[in-house]
Amino acid sequence: MPQDERIKLEPSWKEALREEFEQPYMKELAAFLRREKAAGKVIYPPGPLIFNALNSTPLDQVKVVIIGQDPYHGPGQAHGLCFSVQPGIAPPPSLQNIYKELKRDLNLPVPPHGYLQRWAEQGVLLLNTSLTVERGLAGSHAKAGWHRFTDRIIEIVADRRPHLVFLLWGAHAQGKARLIDPTRHLLLKSAHPSPLSAHRGFIGNGHFSRANQFLRQHAMEPIDWRLPEAV
Repeated sequence: MPQDERIKLEPSWKEALREEFEQPYMKELAAFLRREKAAGKVIYPPGPLIFNALNSTPLDQVKVVIIGQDPYHGPGQAHGLCFSVQPGIAPPPSLQNIYKELKRDLNLPVPPHGYLQRWAEQGVLLLNTSLTVERGLAGSHAKAGWHRFTDRIIEIVADRRPHLVFLLWGAHAQGKARLIDPTRHLLLKSAHPSPLSAHRGFIGNGHFSRANQFLRQHAMEPIDWRLPEAV
């Protein structure tokens, strides 16, 4: 947690979340993570990357919010950005479907990697609702307290930033719509890009072009969704 000197938090987020870190549930969450590690469990992502979504996209730079569930639970995958994997790791199936929609919507080339850091650096907040997971156990930290914390992140960004685009893919992400004022922001909803559901409305949703159209309408620089060939 940020009280630990080894973990740094981007200044604008640190200030916005200062009171949240003092809440009892966050102290309980920190204690839970310490116990899990002391018991020899492997937790993803590595500690310095737990807050990578916030460190990569300062509060005053957020334009688009993509909401995922929890980090990938395989070795070397998770690095704190939803749907993204570290360099050298093959794109997982959901991300492959995201790339298919990018190709269909904007005719962008499909990159050979799954590293989405370039999106984050342009103002795309890639936020999982749980920020940690135990190796091999999807959803294992879903009840540890992260959801309350990340709900607060969504509330803060929706309150402090004007004219955001929220990409809500699947029922889990759409459940966060209650935290967002649809008269201030654009909420784009569709099926999840998972292979189990992508054919039910994710492919063909046009969310990437619609997001950029909205940003242009509000005099903001659109997102360049193209990813570099190599990372």
